[in-house]
Amino acid sequence: MSKILSIAWKDTQLRFASRSEILFFLLLPILFTVLVGQFSGEQSDADRREVVLVVNQDGSALATDLIDTINRSTTIRAEVLAAGEAARRFDDRDAPALVTIPAGFEATLRSGQPVELAMETDATNLNALVVEQGVRAAAGVVGRPLAAALLSVDQAEQVRPFTGDAERIVFFDSSLAAARDLTAIAPVRVETTSAVETDNSSFNGYAFASSGQLIIWTLIPLLGTSVLFAFERETGTLQRLLTTATRKSTYLSGVVTGQLGMGLVQMAILVVFGALVFKINWGENPVALAAVLVAFGLAAAAMGVMLGTLVKTSRQANGVSILLGMTLGLLGGCMWPLEFFPPTLQRIVHLVPTTWAMEALTDISVRGAGLLQVMPNVIVLLGFAVLFFVLGVWRFRYE
Repeated sequence: MSKILSIAWKDTQLRFASRSEILFFLLLPILFTVLVGQFSGEQSDADRREVVLVVNQDGSALATDLIDTINRSTTIRAEVLAAGEAARRFDDRDAPALVTIPAGFEATLRSGQPVELAMETDATNLNALVVEQGVRAAAGVVGRPLAAALLSVDQAEQVRPFTGDAERIVFFDSSLAAARDLTAIAPVRVETTSAVETDNSSFNGYAFASSGQLIIWTLIPLLGTSVLFAFERETGTLQRLLTTATRKSTYLSGVVTGQLGMGLVQMAILVVFGALVFKINWGENPVALAAVLVAFGLAAAAMGVMLGTLVKTSRQANGVSILLGMTLGLLGGCMWPLEFFPPTLQRIVHLVPTTWAMEALTDISVRGAGLLQVMPNVIVLLGFAVLFFVLGVWRFRYE
């Protein structure tokens, strides 16, 4: 044990031999947390309803009423565009649906004839069905008072024929207004729900940023364990260990202990900073938070051990550690919420440990999850740790 602690202390002193290390250990994580938190907070205030591209070829009052009804929906909103621009954006998959209100829309409906809205949906977008149902619901809201007004006109004409079209139009308009008023005050009997599971928690930009930057800026130096291996191979330190009684397992345990210890200290500082400065609620169960942080630290340190067996020089190891850390952070949803990723990519990124760590920290800080809820993530992270460490030990060489 004394040898393990001695190796860990040696690596700690080596890492902080340069004062610039404090920049990466503390200052940059805090700076990026502030920047990403502000940006995420602005994004959380944006309208998150699904966009329906609308081409209004009629321009009538009923067409405008349909668009306004769509915009009153809690799940969809309309963007009225020219036909060419709407087609271009739909082809670029900027929206899951394109609706065209044909010319003569109001005139045809007033005559009692049905009108079919031209609606195109993106089959690759999982929200297309929700949007389609939302448009149909809006059309129903507009159509019910219209049907009642047409029925009123027919009934009135059977009692006393109208003297002309002008009288018929006036009666229709008054009947339509009365039907709309009655519809507006009618009790709600049907509630529309989306197929997407709702989340009662509110999005906290700083909670997201703090979790993501904690993972990234802890992961990069833990991957930097590979730099230690490469540096000590270059300087001959590892070869000289052959002349001592230090075993390979002792040396690796010392390196991992030192790097993991520094990583846990860094994570603890960032957690406290987020709680004090950004008022982030890291949950009521500190055991859950500690379990996630330790499991992620072990997985990241073990990945650094494995990486150290693949690189040849310390310079190469340093570049690969930074590039790999930023890439895994991006794939894991640390810079951008996973909900904004394509569905297929959302499944693929679960092949990297950062995704599991980010999901667990988000569940704790945003949804108040406890140990039981994050235990699957902890188990997966520990599985990554075992896999990477076994591969690293298997490939480890002194030369």
